[in-house]
Amino acid sequence: MSARYGFPLDRWNVAVEEVRQILVEVARRQGTITYSDLVARLKSIRLQPDSYALSKLLENVARREDKAGSPLLTVLVVHKTGDLRPGKGYSELAKALGRDTDDLDSSWIAELKACWEWWGVHSVRQRPRRAKEASNQMPSDAVSG
Repeated sequence: MSARYGFPLDRWNVAVEEVRQILVEVARRQGTITYSDLVARLKSIRLQPDSYALSKLLENVARREDKAGSPLLTVLVVHKTGDLRPGKGYSELAKALGRDTDDLDSSWIAELKACWEWWGVHSVRQRPRRAKEASNQMPSDAVSG
């Protein structure tokens, strides 16, 4: 049986979809979620908020969303303290996927707004073309949860 980061492949795939569903729910509320809150809600596998496996799980979700033409749901996962922004892995992956990350704050806010807009309109099953580019103005309630 194949494994991913110490987990059987079937459980890993369930976890990828579970994280995606959690993040869609967060996007529909126009919120964010901390790494620690995300792993606390995850039932299919147990992870630590700062684990390499979590970063790879989020990468899997982001790549799936990008391939489907939707904003990166992983933009919603943020640090609990400090900058209250996604970790370095998010910005590196966003750049690798073709997002303009020259100004990290502006690119984060644009992707965050695009994600909120996208999932405010589309159902979980529906995957039409990418939402229009969001403005670069920082939302006053960008960080919650």
